[in-house]
Amino acid sequence: MTVRVDADAIYLVGRCPAEDADTLLVALQEAPDRTVDLGAAQRLHLAVAQVLLAARPPVCGVPSSDFLARYLLNLLQ
Repeated sequence: MTVRVDADAIYLVGRCPAEDADTLLVALQEAPDRTVDLGAAQRLHLAVAQVLLAARPPVCGVPSSDFLARYLLNLLQ
């Protein structure tokens, strides 16, 4: 599983496939104020990115992917 959830944060780790979008959405619905940590994310399926863009959670960390860091992170902040 590339989505790890704890009490305060949601961690996206490695390559997040489409199946992770459901897990991410449920975690954000349960606690919308949880921070999403993108620091260990390498790639995100578009479905995962869409959940992030729709939910607009607080985010931290800089993804290792230049594309994610440059484009997605800018849209989320």
